[in-house]
Amino acid sequence: MKCGRQLLALAFLHLAFSLLLCFGACPDARRHGNGRNSNQKASSDGENTWCIVKPSTENLRLNGNINYSCSQKGVDCKPIQPGGTCYRPNTIVSHASYAMNLFYKAAGKNSWNCHFNGTGIIISENPSIGSCNYPM
Repeated sequence: MKCGRQLLALAFLHLAFSLLLCFGACPDARRHGNGRNSNQKASSDGENTWCIVKPSTENLRLNGNINYSCSQKGVDCKPIQPGGTCYRPNTIVSHASYAMNLFYKAAGKNSWNCHFNGTGIIISENPSIGSCNYPM
């Protein structure tokens, strides 16, 4: 019985060592399920990406996102105030999307900067509308 355990342990070590070598030597093995290398940031280094409200989000949760985003360093929410370039459309979804995107940009455009407790989503199509330009 002891010999069987030793053979099993050797087989496991051989498999583990083979996997270790492959992950260390094979550059394609370090890719995540999304096809990026582990040392790459999301969506071509965050360029040309925006953070907006996830469509299924309840409006009640969005005021918190606006308040949080607009209170952070580097976030200027004047454009979503009355008379601002992004006040219209005057909807909670539009204002929250703009504020969340400003925070996403100011915080470094990492995927976690757009989480907002599951209410944010990163997109690659510019959401700017009319005179309201979402900064990249």
